[in-house]
Amino acid sequence: QVQLVESGGGLVQAGGSLRLSCAASGSIFSFNIMGWYRQAPRKQRELVARIGSGGTTNYADSAKGRFTISRDNAKNTVYLQMNSLKPEDTAVYYCNAFSPGLPPRDYWGQGTQVTVSS
Repeated sequence: QVQLVESGGGLVQAGGSLRLSCAASGSIFSFNIMGWYRQAPRKQRELVARIGSGGTTNYADSAKGRFTISRDNAKNTVYLQMNSLKPEDTAVYYCNAFSPGLPPRDYWGQGTQVTVSS
């Protein structure tokens, strides 16, 4: 069992920056994919960015050029650097750890609120 704890959310003005952290209670090295998702009120949860064990990254179109995901396996931590924030980035941001398999391993954090004011 792995526990994921997000931090770094808060209130920021449009154009500002935040850095989210996701600290895992166990090793993240064995997880194929670490990701950040977000869910805004009355909307479905959506992928923001993910990073593979080899460092390959994928971003939602809305995050490209503004957000950067990184992982520090030694610290069992995943980061999401968010720059040029917009009001539409307001959401609860969740960390995810996933590995396929039988059974798959799929863990979620409790989320951290990000609010961007205009």
